[in-house]
Amino acid sequence: MGGNGKVKEGQQTLQEIFAQLDEVIAGMEQEEVSLEETFELYHKGMDMLKLCNERIDKVEKKMLLLDNEGEEHEFES
Repeated sequence: MGGNGKVKEGQQTLQEIFAQLDEVIAGMEQEEVSLEETFELYHKGMDMLKLCNERIDKVEKKMLLLDNEGEEHEFES
């Protein structure tokens, strides 16, 4: 379940993080996983969800609207 080490956590795409979450969930569903391992996987998954949430918030804040003249304006929610 370990990563390949090529990409730092902050540089992962949301798709990559979601794929890792799928691995975490699959690991938790295995019958032979101990309670301690399940607890570790749970916390790893929660950290990933937090990272996803932060990444989505950043994207939303960076969204730009173009007016008719092509000028950029910060997206306001």
